Amino acid sequence: MHPTIILGNNVDNKAQKLEDAAPIAKVRRWLQDVVIDYNFCPFAQREFDAGRLRYRVFEGRKSKGAIAALLDELDFLAEHDDIETTLLILADGWRDFYDYLTLLDTAQQALEDTGYEGIYQLASFHPDYVFADEVVDDASNYTNRSPLPLLHLLRESSIERAIASAPNIDQIPERNKQVARARGEVFWRELLAKIDA
Repeated sequence: MHPTIILGNNVDNKAQKLEDAAPIAKVRRWLQDVVIDYNFCPFAQREFDAGRLRYRVFEGRKSKGAIAALLDELDFLAEHDDIETTLLILADGWRDFYDYLTLLDTAQQALEDTGYEGIYQLASFHPDYVFADEVVDDASNYTNRSPLPLLHLLRESSIERAIASAPNIDQIPERNKQVARARGEVFWRELLAKIDA
């Protein structure tokens, strides 16, 4: 199965399969309406506006296929410095959070086995994301909740530059949790439901 790939923020409808349009639109809207609007990642706006994000839709339900797609993206990023990050959208499977965590562990192992650890970092987002130290309905979980399961590849060098330019970067997660809790669980649930509609 060949997933549709869209580079940057310019959607070429001719190259895009119809069934891939909805997952990509949901993720783009989530980036704008949640991640950027609530400043969960202070570096996202710049890359989003510059069109340096890559969206890839994986439509299968097999772990081997998802890992193969992830490895393809690692190779792609290694060859394309003009793309900052890839969002691998798992459009069909891994709706169960614990199944997703198993896939995430496998993906992390693949990152290490291929020698990309330390070059790229894997971030995780899921519709039912729950931090290990939080209860299910804590609003802070929404800092990592997305309309679809995602595997997000980040360049370590970019993270290092961000840390150097923002000395208080380690305070971002706690600040995000405070923002999420101030709005409350119902607010975020309804916002994600709108995006997912």
